Amino acid sequence: MLETLANSIFGFVLAIGILVTVHEFGHFWVARKLGVKVLRFSIGFGKPLLTWYRKNDQTEYVLAAIPLGGYVKMLDEREGEVPENEKHLAFNRKPLWVRSAVVLAGPLFNLVFAVLLFWLVLVMGETGLRPIVGEVQPGTPAAAAGFTPGEEILRINGRETPTWGQMLYHFASAAAGGESIVMDTRDRDERLQRRTLAFDVIGDMAEVKNPLRALGISPEFPVLPPVIGKVLPEEPAEKAGLQAGDRILEVDGEPLESWSQWVKIIQAKPLQPMRLQVERDGRVLELEVVPTAVEGNDGKTLGRIGAANQPMPELWKPYRVEYSLGPLEALPVAVTRTWDFALLTLKVMWRIVSGQASLKNLGGPITMADAAGSAVSAGLVSFIRLLAIISVSLGVFNLLPIPVLDGGHLFYFLIEAVTGKPLSEDFMLRGQQIGLALLLSLMVLVFYQDIARLAG
Repeated sequence: MLETLANSIFGFVLAIGILVTVHEFGHFWVARKLGVKVLRFSIGFGKPLLTWYRKNDQTEYVLAAIPLGGYVKMLDEREGEVPENEKHLAFNRKPLWVRSAVVLAGPLFNLVFAVLLFWLVLVMGETGLRPIVGEVQPGTPAAAAGFTPGEEILRINGRETPTWGQMLYHFASAAAGGESIVMDTRDRDERLQRRTLAFDVIGDMAEVKNPLRALGISPEFPVLPPVIGKVLPEEPAEKAGLQAGDRILEVDGEPLESWSQWVKIIQAKPLQPMRLQVERDGRVLELEVVPTAVEGNDGKTLGRIGAANQPMPELWKPYRVEYSLGPLEALPVAVTRTWDFALLTLKVMWRIVSGQASLKNLGGPITMADAAGSAVSAGLVSFIRLLAIISVSLGVFNLLPIPVLDGGHLFYFLIEAVTGKPLSEDFMLRGQQIGLALLLSLMVLVFYQDIARLAG
């Protein structure tokens, strides 16, 4: 528990720190290149923890206490008196195209950074499980579409799906965009098939805990033998005398063929004694175990004994796939992925605003921290991939035409370009107040969703 919490905090602070630095550096770098004087470059808000100046540089660099953002303070006559000899360096004195470029640079740097991160992931290689269909439940959308066990999902709407992760991403993208979901598959006899599903076949993705189960399919996994690999202390398995290496032969007189069969039997018998026939070091033993009762994800009571199966990596080899590209091949794919995630972000935002999607699609700092912690635990590639996705979301969100955000400033500049004169300070102040109110409302909403998700 403590390790999970530590990973979440570390992953969240690291991710936010990197992405805020990239965003603010975009503003900073372009402002300096276009002749705007930068007074302060701050990562974080609130009390400064660390302040320094570089040699021959008048900019103050700050690391502040609250790691939820940052800012670049530029010389501006609207924010204080500017010496006559520096007025040509003030932001407000610069031509419209310069001011627009400085404001646009932050979100643009986030999107370019996402391309770089996706490129790194593609070159380093992604490991996952091939999207091979296991069981198909009767009376479900998958059964109606004609899916059969053993089919491998090759493409969704023309996009390659080398892993289950890619398959679910392209499925969600098509669903969010209101597109029919066309899956190209290959069955066990190497015949190509095409399965078509409606975009709303499983409803709102945010309301569905397990999209594959809602679709009516489960992934195909290797048949693992019922061999104990690890026994947790103080759990029913240890109390019953089970040990690592034990092979379960029978349960209540019925032969046992696989680990998945063993798990189903345990889950179906909470608090019910089970007689086991176990093979250990060539001897057959008789044991009895009583599973404890725990609550499952769907609220049902399930049995648990506190034992894990013996890892058998050789059985997983046919199911695992590593997807990687060369440096030159990876670049256009990374650009496409960034574009896809940007469009997906906009589609989901629009569906939320228009009432077509649940507010559960929103996630705040707690959700991000949880995802970051999981990514840190999963390894460097997973963390880089998550960083890329958040970078895209941050770039797109900041381009929304809401006062306070970069997109709001760009909207003001667009009005200025059309009318030929800048907006009044009073008008912009009112806009800032409205924008701030909207952002505060959004923050309250995402925190509420985070807490509700955590409580659930």
